[in-house]
Amino acid sequence: MIGPSSDAADLIAHLETLRSEENVAGMARFGIVTGGALGISNPDIRAVARLAKKDHLRAIQLWRSDIREARLLALYTAEPKRLTTEEARHWADDFNSWEIVDCAADLFVEAGLDQLISDFAADEREFIRRTAFAMIAGAAVHRKMESDATLLAWMPLIAAHACDPRNFVRKAVNWALRSIGKRNLACHAPALALAKILAESPDKTARWIGRDAARELAGEKLLARLR
Repeated sequence: MIGPSSDAADLIAHLETLRSEENVAGMARFGIVTGGALGISNPDIRAVARLAKKDHLRAIQLWRSDIREARLLALYTAEPKRLTTEEARHWADDFNSWEIVDCAADLFVEAGLDQLISDFAADEREFIRRTAFAMIAGAAVHRKMESDATLLAWMPLIAAHACDPRNFVRKAVNWALRSIGKRNLACHAPALALAKILAESPDKTARWIGRDAARELAGEKLLARLR
């Protein structure tokens, strides 16, 4: 039985028992990198994480395994208060799939590693750049007490990278813009204004981001909720 005293090897052995080749094939259809994947669903990995509890040193060992599910388990069981910028950068060097990135972004936001956002945005690697915008989106949604000024200060990054045509970047830039705009009325107006500017851009990626964000941010249901 796995639990808080289980070491990384115990947890990996348990994950191996949950392997599903059928699920691996299905993951590929969602654009998930399946090299080193066991085909275990995220809810099932979270269930393992709840049993194993937080253990930062063990999470570092799990990350080193190169197994997709062990890395997700590492992200779920790492201790945000103990996560350093150096560790986050090291993990980011290994990012190769969007769902790993999005899970890591939540951890990095919880750990308060905001200084990495501009660095990650400036990185030319697709999944590291995605991390920056997934972190912005996560902060907009989860940090209820964060000042609006902090979020709005990231808007220039959104504008600067709205022309990146790579699938996982453009979707994250769009996600970040929409998330800021849906936070409250104070954030809504500048986000919608940027969306409208991007919608008129000569660049087709920026146009797509802008039009999609503007369509959602101008919706009557959203406006009614924000008011």
